[in-house]
Amino acid sequence: MVNTTIMHILTRTPLHVGAGASVGTIDMPVQRERHSMTPIIPGSSIKGVMRDLFRDNKEQQKKLFGPEDPNEAHMGELVFSEAKTLFFPVRSAKSSFAWITSKMALCGYARERHKNLDLPDINDEGCISADGVVINDDSVVLEEYRFKKTGVIKEDVMALIKDIFQNDPVWKTLPSRMVILSDGNFSYFCANACEVQERIKIDDETGTVTRGGLFNQENVPANTFMYGIIGARTDISAIDALKNKINGNVVQFGGDETIGLGFCSVEII
Repeated sequence: MVNTTIMHILTRTPLHVGAGASVGTIDMPVQRERHSMTPIIPGSSIKGVMRDLFRDNKEQQKKLFGPEDPNEAHMGELVFSEAKTLFFPVRSAKSSFAWITSKMALCGYARERHKNLDLPDINDEGCISADGVVINDDSVVLEEYRFKKTGVIKEDVMALIKDIFQNDPVWKTLPSRMVILSDGNFSYFCANACEVQERIKIDDETGTVTRGGLFNQENVPANTFMYGIIGARTDISAIDALKNKINGNVVQFGGDETIGLGFCSVEII
């Protein structure tokens, strides 16, 4: 596989890609990267959604994603990685919310863009921040935590994402909302600042909640920015076909489509 590019995903509504039942306080958690605890969308989920977009052209669908008939099984042209979290929205004392990230997350993305970043180490009490979320000249308050601003966002960081979602009015505010935290603090917020929604299941006959029908569900918040790798095994035109299908459109990922979850802007560069 020599032809690769990047798919960018910006959640417009909360997203639930479930990890199954849990023994913890969350009944239905989202899937996460094991070591960083940041939300992900598995490659299998992305591939399934992309395949469905080509359901009106079975021949092209078969070429790009492989046949559905197990008796004809062979690899499709396109290959998908999981989508990782790069920017995560967190409540801020100024400007409503901030988009947080970390040195490790940014360097991972820069590696996929074949770029170099020169970022200093950030301690757990500090942050590198845009001015739009700074209070009292030197502090950023995220949820109930205060961080001391120790630097400004450099141009090489902004250059990484300036060509993405250029027509999205919300995403355009990123330069004034970006906060780079330590890797540990980024993981903490990604693990603990997702939305938790209480759900109930109604008995159709009685109109009341079924026994054991109260549960809670974790959702990745709207305005989370994720990215994943797409590869073409032999034919670069396969990526172009996918790009023409999804760029500028809204795509739904994960569960609970009928109640508005998982609607995302998607762009391949």
